[in-house]
Amino acid sequence: MSVLVRFGVSIDDDLLKRFDGYIKEKDYPTRSKAISDLISACLVEQDCIKGDEVAGTITLVYDHHRRELVNRLTDIQHDYHHIVLSSQHIHLDHHNCLEVIIAKGKSDEIEKLTQKLKATKGVKHSALTMAGTK
Repeated sequence: MSVLVRFGVSIDDDLLKRFDGYIKEKDYPTRSKAISDLISACLVEQDCIKGDEVAGTITLVYDHHRRELVNRLTDIQHDYHHIVLSSQHIHLDHHNCLEVIIAKGKSDEIEKLTQKLKATKGVKHSALTMAGTK
């Protein structure tokens, strides 16, 4: 388990005031938690740029009545079976479905999978969220 480390930071007063406003707006309990989250986000972004292993969720919303759409989406996921860990399909209403796909692998492969799913005719919305695995 990691050890909690305390360190000091010198920062411009105006920047700190703006940061404190951000902390309040986002309901962070402490500056430390906000700084920790920002550092983590920065490091995940670096992992993605370097092509390191990450975990990600791909969220899709689509009309399941579109001819062959579900089959095309499933075929694409099968092409990436080595990084797709799980998927969950939810019926939002009579026409719309939400699918969440969990993937783990190189960031560029997860991005390629996301782009193929997103570009499939009939997909109304897609979003990718990546997180570090370190």
